[in-house]
Amino acid sequence: MKLAEALAERAEATRRVEQLRARVVSTARYQEGETPAEDAAQLLAEAGEVLDTLETLIRRINRTNAAVEMGPECTLTDALARRDVLRLRHAVVTAAADAAAGTGERGYGRQLRSELMMLAALPVAELRRQADELAREIREIDVRIQRTNWEADLLD
Repeated sequence: MKLAEALAERAEATRRVEQLRARVVSTARYQEGETPAEDAAQLLAEAGEVLDTLETLIRRINRTNAAVEMGPECTLTDALARRDVLRLRHAVVTAAADAAAGTGERGYGRQLRSELMMLAALPVAELRRQADELAREIREIDVRIQRTNWEADLLD
């Protein structure tokens, strides 16, 4: 099995657990004299089985991520960490640029000459340029990660 297939299975198992959790919660109590739509104990047991499978899958994915080399001194785990930090950095830079530009503020700008004018404390254009560069880096590393996911075999 390829790593990408295991990732898809992990996503499906996670969705399944959430569905089962919701069904367990909705059938855990019922009114006296009524019959619940489903057996909460059976649903809970099924959720346990899916979670056991999910744990095994996550362990195998993590082992594979740590072992697969994407370049000199760079494992898939390293690339994932880099992508996550790039996404966070992009969010911070974008938020800073938006705040400095006054995006989302109601009544931005002066109505009267006597009102105080708001000034940007940060260089908006430079921040937008940095955000664009970060977005490009994110796209590039994401493509490399996706390619590796389809090339790498899942480890036991």
